Amino acid sequence: MERSPLTTLCYIEKEGKYLMLHRVKKQNDVNKDKWIGIGGHFEEGESPEECLLREVKEETGLTLTSFSFRGIITFIAEGWPTEYMCLYTADTFEGTIGECDEGTLEWVEKERIMSLHLWEGDKIFFRLLLENAPFFSLKLCYQSDRLTEAVLNGRAMELVNTE
Repeated sequence: MERSPLTTLCYIEKEGKYLMLHRVKKQNDVNKDKWIGIGGHFEEGESPEECLLREVKEETGLTLTSFSFRGIITFIAEGWPTEYMCLYTADTFEGTIGECDEGTLEWVEKERIMSLHLWEGDKIFFRLLLENAPFFSLKLCYQSDRLTEAVLNGRAMELVNTE
């Protein structure tokens, strides 16, 4: 079965930190060695919230009890189908963190996030989350690992070269 172009991503918050996933375990991983949030592809018939809750449970062992839909991200990358990602934050959960077969889970101080090995576009939506921006639509275009275009709520953003 073909993978859904719809995905979820969640940043779980606790005591000024986000739970981050360092993708170091999977071979041929587009996210290899990068730090990302928790999430994945929709399964047939799932709503965004059902996908979110299932992915968080599968990857962390946690059950979210409170979460907020913060934005929608459109990813366009050479050689890949367009992906539409529902971005969430969560601040309450139950359970204990288990092993993740996709990488290492770690609580990271929000102030330290930007110093991690992230996708360039992730830095844009992290800033929006930290600024508590209202619901947003962000389009990110990549050539290989390089961000070539970012459009926030229909307006092109100036890209800053961070290399």
